[in-house]
Amino acid sequence: MGRDDRRTTSDLIVERLLAWGVDTCFGICGDQVNGFFEALRTHPEMRFVHVRHEENAALACVGYAKFTGRPAACVATAGPGAAHMLNGLFDARIDGAPVIAVTGLSYHDTVGAHMLQDVPSDRLYEHACLYSERVMGPAHAVTATDQAVRSALMNRTPAHLAVPIDVQSWTLDQDTLSDKNVPGHDSLAAQPFAVTPPDGLVREAADVLNGCSRVAVCAGAGARGAGEALVRVAEALGAPIVKAGLGKDCVPDDSPYTTGGMGLIGTRASHEAFERCDGFLIVGSSTPYYEFWPRPGQARAVQIDLNADRIGLRYPVEIGLVGHAERVLDSLLPHLERKSDRSFLESAQESYRAWWELIGRQAASSGTPMRPQVVTWELSKHLPDRAIVTGDAGTVTAWGGRLRLREGMNYSFSGTLCTMGSALPYAIGAQIAHPDRPVIAFTGDGSLSMGMGELATLRQYDLPVKVVVLHNNSLALEVWEQSALLGNPQYGCDLHPIDFRGVAEACGLRAFRIEDPADASAVFEQAMSHDGPCLVEAVTDPYEAPFGESLKPAHAEHIVQAFEKGEKHAGEMARNLLEEQRVAMSPALQQHQSAISRFT
Repeated sequence: MGRDDRRTTSDLIVERLLAWGVDTCFGICGDQVNGFFEALRTHPEMRFVHVRHEENAALACVGYAKFTGRPAACVATAGPGAAHMLNGLFDARIDGAPVIAVTGLSYHDTVGAHMLQDVPSDRLYEHACLYSERVMGPAHAVTATDQAVRSALMNRTPAHLAVPIDVQSWTLDQDTLSDKNVPGHDSLAAQPFAVTPPDGLVREAADVLNGCSRVAVCAGAGARGAGEALVRVAEALGAPIVKAGLGKDCVPDDSPYTTGGMGLIGTRASHEAFERCDGFLIVGSSTPYYEFWPRPGQARAVQIDLNADRIGLRYPVEIGLVGHAERVLDSLLPHLERKSDRSFLESAQESYRAWWELIGRQAASSGTPMRPQVVTWELSKHLPDRAIVTGDAGTVTAWGGRLRLREGMNYSFSGTLCTMGSALPYAIGAQIAHPDRPVIAFTGDGSLSMGMGELATLRQYDLPVKVVVLHNNSLALEVWEQSALLGNPQYGCDLHPIDFRGVAEACGLRAFRIEDPADASAVFEQAMSHDGPCLVEAVTDPYEAPFGESLKPAHAEHIVQAFEKGEKHAGEMARNLLEEQRVAMSPALQQHQSAISRFT
């Protein structure tokens, strides 16, 4: 580059991101980052999407990355803008999504001098971003950007560049290269890598699994994209595939090899598989709900994970295989002996069928406010082929687990950080990344009320996202967690009613409201066929138990304690818990049925 080069630091960053294939940026302008926005203005090939909150800019990047494997960029001003964006970057860090963040800083010679918005975002972001660097000038811009992108791609984490407001507009001919900064030393060379463990270790792992008669599989986020290999291994082992939350789309929900989800929001079939297995294969999962896994020492175990530091984190495995799930499963398969006894798998399949029959009976309810199962049952019927569904935090997480994904559909949510309000920005990122695929944001009223401004973003960019919001005027998951986990009556969970249909219409969206279960099918048919963004508001019962059939005995005991302390809705909660078919499927409810029935 000649020394008459008038490109700015910001120009060089944007051009280098484009050279890496990062061509989408979500964010909000501000006085401490407006020099970077001039580069966005003059480089229209970088698509800029103006969101309404900086956290949602980062969350949109996470949605983009989760459904493409590629990073997008997010940008925020210094101080409050950078602080707002931080949670979305923690979401990326914890769920393993590559993201590039750019923030402004105060002037290079006033940093730390108590000036406007003087928050050192390079240090603030150190725990969220594996790479977080202050850009010192245009001569530093390309090197820093290359390192940021490489870190994000290699480590599947967010990376961050903090640029002082004056440095953003410095030009290359004003800067001085150090002797160590040799011109032309940078390149875009990057090699996609695929990790496989040594063949001898693979054989040892196969020996462990071959020596077991009842193998259960737990598949998490690391199993996404490896569904066909996972099914081949499950077929050989006669093993049911239990899905952790972030692994929901690794195999379709109608696969004969899955028992659905696990944990408090999982299925009884999954827990039975874990309770009975003597062999355990963990594929790309470090779920925090491992108390539902086999008891330590119950099963001989093999773990597959790309992160070596996750091996043995949740279970005392005998063999750890570090590598990409699909390749490791493919290398494992030839060494597995097909199990002729299919009774363990068949028992799991029968239990899973019985669980879906229970959900179907619950969905046939005609009462109001309607049961959330009505919504998930009918929405599942009307999900378009190749749909991308984004979930949220709350009881909607449990109900999202009851959506029946078919082959070719994708699903994700803020799995380990559990960020409320993530479904809509995830959906924005997903729709930007996949304009040819239908995208559905499945959220709750508590979650959506945290970021309703993004409804206007849908209209501004004509993104045909379909937003489905469960409206129950309650932080209902906290109602149930305060009782089931702590034995306390609910407190601080009531929400003031919001007319979500009215808000959506005010933002320019088509909107529907469902109160009568009989209307659900027709409304979802209309909504899914609408050619633009729309919202469906479904009024649901806040006291429908999201995890009745999957409770442990201690949870049921805690619920009784909460009722005894004066839970104000104990009657409604008890009646829902003691539904006959639910009790028949739940040993915990059977054990505490008499105590719970005192409150009906």
